[in-house]
Amino acid sequence: MSSRPSTFTMRFLAQPGTVNFGGKVHGGTVMSWIDQAAYACATAWAQRYCVTAYVGGIQFLHPIRIGDVVEVEARVASTGRSSMNLAIEVRSGDLKGDALTVTTDCIVVMVAVDADGKSQPVTPYLPSDDEAKALADSVRAQLAHRR
Repeated sequence: MSSRPSTFTMRFLAQPGTVNFGGKVHGGTVMSWIDQAAYACATAWAQRYCVTAYVGGIQFLHPIRIGDVVEVEARVASTGRSSMNLAIEVRSGDLKGDALTVTTDCIVVMVAVDADGKSQPVTPYLPSDDEAKALADSVRAQLAHRR
């Protein structure tokens, strides 16, 4: 099993410049945060440059308010030869509150590439516990369903 990090979490405050016409954080901003977290997670796992190949199943469950603390967590769920299937969960909430609420989730497929953009092999990810195995099965099923 590799000692490479299989999870990456970004944390920050939602800024006024991210507001949409409804007064909440713009969905496109959330998608940008998701792509950034996915890139960081995949690059750390692959130890090489990675590109986004697919984003799917995105669900905007709750709005993010300006001033909320936001966490964007990317987890390697499974790997292919050169691809990494990541489960992304965005959580947010008031800093004075008890817990963060899941606001968005999706799957992102990242591919490791060389300087010429050709796919490169990645270290296989082997889920180590029941939760990780269930996540891998869920992500594989969602990706199979899209095909």
